[in-house]
Amino acid sequence: MSIKGFRGELLSLSHDPAEAPDAVQHEADGLLVVEAGRVVARGAFDAVSPRFPGLEVEQLEGLIVPGMIDAHVHYPQLGRIASHGAQLLDWLERHIFPAEKAFADPAHAAGMAEAFLDELLRHGTTSALVFGTVHVASVEAFFAAAEARGLRMICGKVLMDLGPEGLRDSVEEARTESEALIAKWHGRGRLGYAVTPRYALTSSDAQLALAGELLSVHPGVLLHTHLAENAREIAEVAVRFPEAEDYLDAYDRFALVTDRCVFAHGVHLPDRSCARLAETGAGIAVCPSSNFFLGSGMFDFAQAERHGVRLGLGSDIGAGTSLSLLHNGGLAYQAGLLGGYVLDPFRALWLATGGSARLLHIDHEVGRLAEGQEADFVVLDDAATPLMARRTAEASLAERLFAMQVLGDDRAIRRTYVLGRCVWEKGTAHGNA
Repeated sequence: MSIKGFRGELLSLSHDPAEAPDAVQHEADGLLVVEAGRVVARGAFDAVSPRFPGLEVEQLEGLIVPGMIDAHVHYPQLGRIASHGAQLLDWLERHIFPAEKAFADPAHAAGMAEAFLDELLRHGTTSALVFGTVHVASVEAFFAAAEARGLRMICGKVLMDLGPEGLRDSVEEARTESEALIAKWHGRGRLGYAVTPRYALTSSDAQLALAGELLSVHPGVLLHTHLAENAREIAEVAVRFPEAEDYLDAYDRFALVTDRCVFAHGVHLPDRSCARLAETGAGIAVCPSSNFFLGSGMFDFAQAERHGVRLGLGSDIGAGTSLSLLHNGGLAYQAGLLGGYVLDPFRALWLATGGSARLLHIDHEVGRLAEGQEADFVVLDDAATPLMARRTAEASLAERLFAMQVLGDDRAIRRTYVLGRCVWEKGTAHGNA
C-alpha cells in the first residue's frame, strides 16, 4: 500500500463549536499521513514524523482544511446561475423548469455532470448532496461521473407528479425508477442515494406517502427536499395542507421527518418546527447566497441554536450565486448578524465541513482531518488576492480564516485532494494535477 505524508499548516474542527469548546484542531507545522486514501496519522510534524521513518513527504504551502461538503445543490441548474428578475416560484417557472427539461437527454446530462463536478473541485468542494431532475438519465449521468472521479456524492431523482409538462412523473414511475436507482447506485463505492421530492407543492399526497415508504424500507438513504424558503411558497403550502400545523408538519404527516431528512433553507420556521427538527434529528442545509439572491429572507441562527437544530451549509446553485462554501460562510455571517447572531469563523468552517458531513450521515468518513477518515482535503491560499494578502498579513488564525470567508471564493483554493490524490490545482489547464 502506498503511504505519503503532507506537511503544512493543518486546521479542522472535531465537533460543532456551538455545542462544546475546544473544537479547533490546529497545527502550525503539521503532518497528515495518508495510506490507501485514508488518514492514518495527523499531528504536529515533530511528533508524528518519527513514527514513519523514510516517509515521502510533500510540503504544501497554505492552510490545509477538510474538503468542503455542500449540503444542498442542484447540478442541473448550473447553467442558469445568475438568472435575473424573480422570487422563488416565478424564478422556477421562468428559468429553472425550462432548463431542467433538457436533462431527458442523457448526453446533455452527462456533459453538465462533468462541468458541475469540475466546478465543485475548483471551489474546494469534495462531497455534496445533489438534486438531479425528474429524469432517470440525470441521476445516472451524475453518479457515473462521480464514480469515475472517486468522489463521495449523494444524489436522487426528483419526485414531482404535480410538476409542469416535461417535468412530471407518476407515483408508479417514481416508485419503480427510485427503487432501480437505489439498487444500482446506493452504497456503490462512495455513492449514496437520497429520496428527493422537490417540495411539498409538486408532489401529490400519494407521492409524498411513497417517499415516506422509500425512506422506511431503505434505511441507509436520505430524504432531501425544501422547507419554508419563501413567504408565498409557505402560504400556498398552508392552503394545500390545511390540517398541518406548519410546513414541516405537512411532511411529518407522511413520515418525512426523521434523522435522515435534510431540509434546505428553513428561513421562516416557527419554534414548533425547530423543536420537532431537534427532537427527530432532522436538520437544515443553510443556503445564505440563495436566500439573499431570491429575496427569501435570512436564516435565524440564534433560533436554531436555541433549539439544537442540526445544520450544514449549502450553495443551492443555481439560486445561489457561488459554489464556494468559503464565500457562503462569509454570507452566513452577514445573514446571522442581521438577526443579532455573530457566527464565529471556526463555526462557519465547521458548517461547511463536519457539520454538513454529520447532516448527511457521512461524518464517519469525511469532514475532519482525523485518523480513519478518507483523505479529502483542500489547500487554502490566504494571499490569493492582493487585498487578502494585505488583510491576512500578521493576522491571527481566526482573522485569516474570516478574511478568506468574506473576501475569498474559488480564487482562495490552491489545491483540492480526493483520497490523497490532487485532482485540482490552480493554474493548470483543467485543474488536473
